[in-house]
Amino acid sequence: MNHFVYILYSPTKDTYYIGETSDLENRLHWHNSGEFKSAYSKITNDWTVFFSFECQDIIQARKIEKHIKSMKSKIYLQNLSKHPEMSKKLIDRHP
Repeated sequence: MNHFVYILYSPTKDTYYIGETSDLENRLHWHNSGEFKSAYSKITNDWTVFFSFECQDIIQARKIEKHIKSMKSKIYLQNLSKHPEMSKKLIDRHP
């Protein structure tokens, strides 16, 4: 089953959220409806998909999600969106 790494953005909070899922549309709905009571995403309900890309499976998606979170940089997240080759490199680096 294919998996996605996604980055959500909240304009009211000017913040990002990074996650992984097999169903991006449903996951976005869950974040905006407060489904995840203890998640950081509960701080607002105006999340939009800022960027996403497909991975081979959940294992690869979780490795890449962890890497992106470890960067702790809005600029890095923005560059992922501006430069699609960066996500290709992440996929190649985390088979």
